[in-house]
Amino acid sequence: MSAFTTLDIAGSGMHVSRFWLDTISHNLANVNTVRGGNEEPFRAQMVVARERLATAGGPGRGVEVAAVMRQPGEPTRVFDPDHPSADAQGYVTMPLVDLAGQMTDLILATRSYQMNVQVLQDAREAYQTALRIGQR
Repeated sequence: MSAFTTLDIAGSGMHVSRFWLDTISHNLANVNTVRGGNEEPFRAQMVVARERLATAGGPGRGVEVAAVMRQPGEPTRVFDPDHPSADAQGYVTMPLVDLAGQMTDLILATRSYQMNVQVLQDAREAYQTALRIGQR
């Protein structure tokens, strides 16, 4: 195990948090995106993270993005015959994005990123303190 494992683990957490934030941003940017007639509606993406495993019996090496899944479920159809994307019956298929859920995830992803930054700063300070001890 490396002396700087803490930095690697916090760095991997920052990477996953940033990817999660980018995905949420994409979902929020498409919250009002409608598609015409027979096209598949926009579905929010969900990030799935997993632990990066070390060799047998060793501690984990951080986290990584395991998959990006699409929001399941049936889209809502709204009757709006004047909309340019309405089908022949006058219905518009709305995107599958849970705005409240996305905002909650945004807070969680932001806090996750902040915590990993704090771990990096604390580890850096601890390493610098250890180096100063040897100088005296």
